[in-house]
Order: sequence, then C-alpha cells, then structure tokens
Amino acid sequence: MKRALAIRHVHFEDLGVFGPVLQAQGYAVAYADAGLDDLAAIDESVVDLLIVLGGPIGAYEEEYYPFLKDELHLIGRRLESGRPLLGLCLGAQLMARAMGAEVRPAPQKEIGWGPVTLTDAGLAGPLRHLGCEPVLHWHGDAFSLPDGAVRLASTRICPNQAFSRGPSVLGFQFHPEAGIEGFERWLIGHAVEISSVRLSPDILRRETLMYGAAAAERGRAVIGEWLEGL
Repeated sequence: MKRALAIRHVHFEDLGVFGPVLQAQGYAVAYADAGLDDLAAIDESVVDLLIVLGGPIGAYEEEYYPFLKDELHLIGRRLESGRPLLGLCLGAQLMARAMGAEVRPAPQKEIGWGPVTLTDAGLAGPLRHLGCEPVLHWHGDAFSLPDGAVRLASTRICPNQAFSRGPSVLGFQFHPEAGIEGFERWLIGHAVEISSVRLSPDILRRETLMYGAAAAERGRAVIGEWLEGL
C-alpha cells in the first residue's frame, strides 16, 4: 500500500473530502501535527505523497512558530526529490516560499464561497472539474508565482490561486478539500478571525449548505484525476 503523510496545523483543517479518495486509490493516510510532532525527523523519502495542509498562521512567521523552519526544510527536500507534493492554503504558501517566492499579506482577507478563474493550463488539467462554480476561500496572505511554476487559477484579490510544477507538485491557495462535513469546526476554530472581519457565521453556514456538496464532488474529481496522473 502507498503511503500519504499529511502535515496538519489545526485539527479541523484536515484532508476533508480528499481523504476517502486517497484511500480508494490505495494510500494509507497518516497525519503529523506541526508544533507537536518532530517534523525534522520525518524521512520524506519513504512517503509516496506528502501533503501540507492549511492553518491560521503566516508562512513567514517562524520567529513566532519555530517549527516552520523544520517544515520549510522538509518541503525543500521534497521539492528537490521531485516526489509528489500537494499543498493546501498555508501548505501552498509554504511550498511557494520554499521555491523562492514571496509570501505576504493580501490586500484583503478572502473568506467565503466564490469561484476562481482558471487559466488555459488550469482548464487543460484536473482543475477543469471546478468550472466556474464556488469554492471555499479562507486566507489573508498571498504569494508570488514561484519560478518554474505554472499558474492554474486566480481571483481578483489573489492572482495566484493554484499552481503546479510538473505533474507531481500542486498547490492550492483555496480549499478544494472542503465540503459540508466538518464545516462547523471551521466556524468555531476561526471565530476570532470571522469576528475581526465582521462576517456572519450564519451566512457562511448557509452558503456552505448551498455550495458545499457540489464543491466536494468537484474537489474529489480534481484530486482523483491528479492522483491517477502521478
């Protein structure tokens, strides 16, 4: 059985709808918790797929969160190896930084459901399953496009919403792994941030009920096709 290891920063931002797809494609899935587990001790060479999940901290905040140094080194080794690597939100930002790109605060936070605009490269690959339908956004930072990477999707606020480098490196600024299940944990875990930008949990909850099931189906199609191409 193939091995997938997901670096998790907060428990409610897990693999979401991607988890069952990974298992269906023959992956045994395990988590390593940043800040608790020793990321420096991870041997990425024995992992078939490394996944770096989201979290409510900055990819540049190693002064406050020292584990980020080990996480960036782990991601850097993975990139050098050319073995499959997937990043979601903070994970994509860390990947971009490890590839030499700048990560910085975006002009404004992007939280809630909305579409992304796919590039020609995005339309030619697994992201075409997203179409023009809403996906979940939840970020306050943005990154420049790393050297050697191909932009796949964008929004007005964040021009780089998804990128790839070859067939085995894929990063998402948004959350294609999100659906309805478990979303209440996001509202609880991000309560302070939601309040700070004067968003209504009720509106986010209603939008998730409207869009979450279909978004989950599209997310499963995206990751399923990408995994098949590895």
